[in-house]
Amino acid sequence: MSESNPRPIHIRSDSTPRAGTRVLIVDDEEVIARTLQEFLKEEGYDVRTACDGPTALETARWFEPDLALCDVQLPGLDGLDLLDRLLAINPRLLVVMITAYATVENAVAAFQRGAHDYLMKPILFDELLAKLDRLTELRRLSLENQTLRRWLHGPSDPEGLVGSTPAMRRVKTLIHKIAPTRSHVLILGESGTGKELVARALHDLGTDPDAAFLAINCAAIPHDLLENQLFGHVKGAFTGADRDHVGLFAAAGSGTVFLDEIGEMPIATQAKLLRAIETREVLPIGANRAQRFEARVVAATNKVLAREVAEGRFREDLYYRLNVLTIELPPLRDRREDIPDLVASLIRRHATKLGKRPPTVDPAALDLLTRAVWKGNVRELDNALERAMILSDEPILTRDDFPGVVADAPLVARRDNASPDCDSDMPEDLREAVAHFERGHIRKVLERCGGDKKEAARRLGLGLSSLYRKLEEAVQTSTRSE
Repeated sequence: MSESNPRPIHIRSDSTPRAGTRVLIVDDEEVIARTLQEFLKEEGYDVRTACDGPTALETARWFEPDLALCDVQLPGLDGLDLLDRLLAINPRLLVVMITAYATVENAVAAFQRGAHDYLMKPILFDELLAKLDRLTELRRLSLENQTLRRWLHGPSDPEGLVGSTPAMRRVKTLIHKIAPTRSHVLILGESGTGKELVARALHDLGTDPDAAFLAINCAAIPHDLLENQLFGHVKGAFTGADRDHVGLFAAAGSGTVFLDEIGEMPIATQAKLLRAIETREVLPIGANRAQRFEARVVAATNKVLAREVAEGRFREDLYYRLNVLTIELPPLRDRREDIPDLVASLIRRHATKLGKRPPTVDPAALDLLTRAVWKGNVRELDNALERAMILSDEPILTRDDFPGVVADAPLVARRDNASPDCDSDMPEDLREAVAHFERGHIRKVLERCGGDKKEAARRLGLGLSSLYRKLEEAVQTSTRSE
């Protein structure tokens, strides 16, 4: 495929939806990669290139290709190993392997590992275009089938969000209502409650589920690098910036940018994020012209942002901009009835990953898991089950398989001589007993909210003034009892 060879003339066909189809070309011969890129761009494809495996993986994460052309012989990472890694990033990626030394063994190995087709060098443009058009049409039909299944079966539970308690039903209802919009969303909840699952469900049930879903943990990125990751930079913006870098907002296209732990974002970056959300434009570092972006912003935090605003750690204007549509995830202790279903679902998932038959959980162990103190919520439960399934070879999991799990303490400690059916600290008078329980419940909710009375009142279904009145009555009752 030398440059001296004349390029064949092609008649384009509008029957194949090439426009918007993203193609990644991975070849260490730059001349070949650039020639293919120019040709496919002229044919309507959106094309990026990479010269080695690591660069291809980095590009695949932000570019989200629909098709990939991969050379078998690559520096740093074998082409077949790259195939495995690309499919791990996106199992729906359609891959065509390219080689100058085709053998039956290589072809079989490529197909067994998930490749969809094979090309020999030198590449013939007509053959290449025919293969890509066939795969593009295959992708289109697959998307149509997914849409048809959604239409036939109606809304289904978002993947991974298990639970039928009223709190979880509210969460799922909100997801189905919000997902078809392009509005930005704020997800609240303690660590391990499944905030990223909700963000992915909003994306998957949204208007463009095949666009990119790009997530970043604002707490895990050094503050001086976070802005670069979000907005990108241009070549020469700073020492070492030897090429343009596309930020997440631009790379996501019409997809979703998920900002996890947004409460940890520095104030200076918050100001730039606010401007980006309001104008739908980002300014890469060192650039003098803003870039438009289409992506939806979904943010999440385990902090009480209202308190962060009051204490000057989070911008009030950004809080109100994000807080238009809010989904609050309940902690696991507030939906213990869901734990048996969660256990069954997580066991099935780990069994598939480990290649095991799903074990059963005996009643005593399930009772322990249902009453346990899950400070890390679903994530901690998931880790406990994974550990038990890895270490146990038995078909039944027992309490002994969960040595680190501690059952929740009783709400009111009993005296040694108290009857098991009667709480000795509870007044016998019915009205006093109800008031006693109410005071204890309010105290627990306040502790869960970190002392935030406004948030506690909302969770209790009370007005703020009513909560203050009840707290004052509790103090007076305590004083009288002393």
